Amino acid sequence: MSRGISTGTLSGADTRFLVVMDVDSTLIENEVIELLADAAGSLAAVADITERAMAGELDFEHSLRERVRTLAGLPVSVFAEAAESVRLTPGARRLIEVLHDTGSRVAVVSGGFHEILDPFAEELQLDFWRANRLEVEDGRLTGGLVGPIIDARAKQHALEEWARECGVPHDRVVAVGDGANDLLMMDAAGLSVAFNAKPRVRSHADVIMDVCDLSQVLPLLGLRG
Repeated sequence: MSRGISTGTLSGADTRFLVVMDVDSTLIENEVIELLADAAGSLAAVADITERAMAGELDFEHSLRERVRTLAGLPVSVFAEAAESVRLTPGARRLIEVLHDTGSRVAVVSGGFHEILDPFAEELQLDFWRANRLEVEDGRLTGGLVGPIIDARAKQHALEEWARECGVPHDRVVAVGDGANDLLMMDAAGLSVAFNAKPRVRSHADVIMDVCDLSQVLPLLGLRG
């Protein structure tokens, strides 16, 4: 299943495209909650919950809080340790570079955590990013979260907010994701791409992409990868 979107040049200060991606198993190859859970000794349980949440079998916020509780007591040094294991998905840098070269904006919105995402987002020079925050007291994770939860509705709102801010019309907004938490964001975009996605997401998307190379999003926009 596939379709492209309009690629004509926008006038004035409008941005050519806004591409909004999920992070875990999309921008990066990892599930960050599992990297943290490995350090906490709760990997097996957390991986099972993550899989069921991505498939849409569990409420995201409830499943997130349940997984985060298993991290209680970890020192904040675990963030740097986990970051060392994070691997960008092939083609991610090329996708971002080409989009920026054509005057487009690139954003990510994640059910994961700012503590891991921020350094990568800054290094990649992303235009916008948003994620959850882990609660820390006295240098250790409490097993709680602070601030708004980035669930499916929050992802949708972020995409819509950034599109308005950039002046990008609906048909130039692209959403790329793999799990049930991405569905509302994908439905709100002009073009939705299921990237190595779960069956429920594949059935909703305009494009199904099974090649693990994010630069392959570029031809969908009429751009060279």
